[in-house]
Amino acid sequence: MADVADDRKDKMGSDNRVHLIHSDVLFKTARDPRADVLVGKVRLFHSGMYLDCDSARFFREDNSFNAYGHVKMWQGDTLTLTCDTLLYDGMELKAHTLGHSVLRHKNTRLETDYLDYDRLYDVGMYPYGGTLYDDDNVLVSDWGQYTLGTHEAFFTDNVVLTNPKFKLISDTLYYYSDTRKAKIVTPTNVTSNDGTFVYGEYGEYDTKSEEAFLLDRSYVIKDMRKIVGDSLHCNRETGMFEAFGDVVLTDDENSCMLTGNYCFYNQNSGEALATDSAVAYEFSEKDTLYVHADTLRMMSYNIDTDSAYHDLFAFHKVRAFRVDVQAVCDSLVSHERDSCTYMYGQPILWNEGQQVFGEEIRIYNNDSTVSWIHIIGQATTIERLDSVSYNQVESKEMFCYFKDNALERNEAHSNVCIDYFIAEDDGTRIGMMYNETSKVITYMENKKISKIWMAGSTGTIYPPLAIPKDKRYLNRFAWFDYIRPMSKDDIFTWRGKDKSAMLKKSETKEVPLQKLDNIK
Repeated sequence: MADVADDRKDKMGSDNRVHLIHSDVLFKTARDPRADVLVGKVRLFHSGMYLDCDSARFFREDNSFNAYGHVKMWQGDTLTLTCDTLLYDGMELKAHTLGHSVLRHKNTRLETDYLDYDRLYDVGMYPYGGTLYDDDNVLVSDWGQYTLGTHEAFFTDNVVLTNPKFKLISDTLYYYSDTRKAKIVTPTNVTSNDGTFVYGEYGEYDTKSEEAFLLDRSYVIKDMRKIVGDSLHCNRETGMFEAFGDVVLTDDENSCMLTGNYCFYNQNSGEALATDSAVAYEFSEKDTLYVHADTLRMMSYNIDTDSAYHDLFAFHKVRAFRVDVQAVCDSLVSHERDSCTYMYGQPILWNEGQQVFGEEIRIYNNDSTVSWIHIIGQATTIERLDSVSYNQVESKEMFCYFKDNALERNEAHSNVCIDYFIAEDDGTRIGMMYNETSKVITYMENKKISKIWMAGSTGTIYPPLAIPKDKRYLNRFAWFDYIRPMSKDDIFTWRGKDKSAMLKKSETKEVPLQKLDNIK
C-alpha cells in the first residue's frame, strides 16, 4: 500500500489539493455543512486536470467533489471526459461517472453509462456495458477497460468488434488502439464481407490489414475450402494463408484434400502447397486415393468460373495407394482438364496381381476410374501366378485398357517379348510360351488372359519341367513387392528400386547430317 501511496503522491506533485478556480455562486447548507455548494460556470483544478460543470458539491477537507450537469474533465489536448454526474476522490485520484459518459483519448472514444476512471494508472473501466470507437473499429462488450498510457483495451462478455470489412465475435479480447491490433485469448470468430471465416483461440488479428497470426488449432473457411493447423498465418487482403503442424486443407467442391505439417494456400489464385508428411486425398464413391511426396502442389485455373480445373504436382519420392491401384515414382503430374496423370522417374503401377513399369507412365481417367494406361519406353507388364511363375510382356511401348477398374485388353508395340503360361480350364499348367513379335494384343476375362493375338511371331512352347532358365524370366523382369505400398499408412515409408533393377533411359541415336559436295 505504501508504494501505491507514493505513486499517487508523485502523480499529484507537492500540492495535492483540489482548487476552486471559479463559480458564480458559493454557499453552504445545513443539511451538509461539510460541502461548499457551487453553482454556475464551475471550474475546479487538481493535479494537472481541469473540470467544468453546472454545479458541484466541494468537500475541501476530503479533497473531493461531486460535479453535476454538463460535466467536462480534461487534461491537456489529448484527454477529455464528459458525463452527466462525476464523483471525484482527490486523495485516490479516482473518478466515477453516472449517466452518458464519454472518455476521449486522442482518436479513441469510449462511451458508457457508468465509468470508473483511475488517474494514477490512466485506466477507464466500465462494469455494465460500453462501446469503444477507434477509427473504423467499434467494440462493444458487457465489461471493459481502457488504459490510456499503453493504448490497451480489455473486453469480456459478449465482445463484438465491428469493422466495415469484417465482424469479430469473442468472449474475451485485448485491443490496442495505437496499432489497431486485437489479441485473441479465447475462441473467436471473424467473418469478412467476402465470406471468409476465421476461427482462432489464441493469437493476433490486425484490423487494418486483416492479417492474423493464430495458434491452438485455428482454421479459415472460404467458399468450400477450409485450412486447419496448429498455427496459422493468414492475410485477407493478399489472400495468402500459411499453416503449420498437422495441417488439413479440404476442398469440398472438388472432393479432395491436402495434409502435411506445412501448407500454403492462395485463395485468389487457388494455389496450394504441402510439405513435411504431405498427402493428397482424392475422394470418390468407391474409395479414396492417397498420394504422398516430399512436396505436393495444387494449381487451380479459371477459379470462380464454370470452367475451373485443377492440376496436382508431386515432387520426389511419390507413393500412392488406393485399394485397387498402387503407384510409386519420383515425380507425378495430374491434369484434371485432360483427365491424365503423368508418372516420371522409375514409375511402377500395380492393379491387384498386375504390375506395369517403364520410363514413363500416363494414366487416363474416366471420372475417378482408370480408363487406359500408356507406358512409354522399356514398357513391361507382369502378372504373378505364384512365387516362381509370371506372365510377362516387354516392348518399347504399351497400352493397357481397363473396364470397371479391371484390365480388359493390353497392346504391346515394337520389339515385343512374351512369356505366357498356358493352362487347362481347371488351372493345370501345360507349358510356357515364349514369343518374339512386333505387336501383340492380350484379352482378359475375369482377370485372366482369355486370348492372345500376335502380328507374326517366332517362339517356342516349353513343357513346365523343361523351361530354360534364360527363358523363364525376360530381360527386364523384376517383381517389386518390396516397393509396393500396402496401405494408406505405408505411403510414408520410401523404398526405392534395387540398383540392379533400375531402368536406364533409352537413348535415341541422331541421324548424321549429309554432306553435299560441289554446291556452288
